[in-house]
Amino acid sequence: MTRAPEPMAEAMRAARAQAPAPERVAAEPGESRLQLPDGPWSTLLEGLSARFPNIPRSEWQSRFARSAVRDADGRALAADAPYVAGRTVRYRREVANETVIPFEERILHVDEDLVVVDKPHFLPVAPTGDWVEQTLLRRLMRRLDNPQLVPLHRLDRLTAGLVLFSARPASRAAYHALFRARAIDKTYTARAQALPGLPFPQVRESHIEVGEPFFRRREGAGPANSRSEIDVQRREGEIWQYRLRPQTGRTHQLRLHMAALGAPILNDPLYPTLREPLVDDYARPLQLLAETLAFTDPLSGRPRRFETGLQLGG
Repeated sequence: MTRAPEPMAEAMRAARAQAPAPERVAAEPGESRLQLPDGPWSTLLEGLSARFPNIPRSEWQSRFARSAVRDADGRALAADAPYVAGRTVRYRREVANETVIPFEERILHVDEDLVVVDKPHFLPVAPTGDWVEQTLLRRLMRRLDNPQLVPLHRLDRLTAGLVLFSARPASRAAYHALFRARAIDKTYTARAQALPGLPFPQVRESHIEVGEPFFRRREGAGPANSRSEIDVQRREGEIWQYRLRPQTGRTHQLRLHMAALGAPILNDPLYPTLREPLVDDYARPLQLLAETLAFTDPLSGRPRRFETGLQLGG
């Protein structure tokens, strides 16, 4: 004989069935996500403090107190919440005493779907390392009052020039697809030593891999995964101006390829050798500029072309 459910248990089940599901909170742009690794810690505060030893425990306590540490659905987590390996934790990166970068971006174009900006030298595109608020993304979010901005591609922090942003999620996939299909024509200008002994245009193909230290790249053995077209734009004595057209988008690709040809880009602190100490020299910016972006708009079908308003130094 089957027993009828107890009245209290039945009432609880009915209440759960009628209760609305917890509201998901969308991730903030630039927010970090961490899947907790295995470890001996009993609380989230202990685990995160051990995982990030350079962040003071007091800083994590402050983040928990401000509801700045959340679960995968965006619900605030407590410092004494149990540490569960495999759990996803979301948090916004913060940098104390962040260095102000004394150069301003210039907005070239804004519409409902796209924002095009001239990025100055030394400014990161998105939060990374020692920069969070002093990044092109965070600056534009504030200027345009649009928290939905997302960069569609990246430029090295030391490179200046054009960066394209998606302004709204509804059309973002269509523009991302252009980059995946390599359907955007990108040209760069660089200043480097003259190479009178080489015929131009040149095509450089190589296998680019992680080097030493980890933030550098190198050309190694293996099938080519990078390709750049290199031509001379202007000859000026010992320094020439080059036009570069990357066909792939590997990290530091143009800088590596120019150095491999025997003409490292002027003021490059990483290639061909690492400059020590590695500190920003605002008087000697890397002489590399993202000059043009051209593509067929996936929404309108019309050709679009953007040109930088910046120039390389003398």
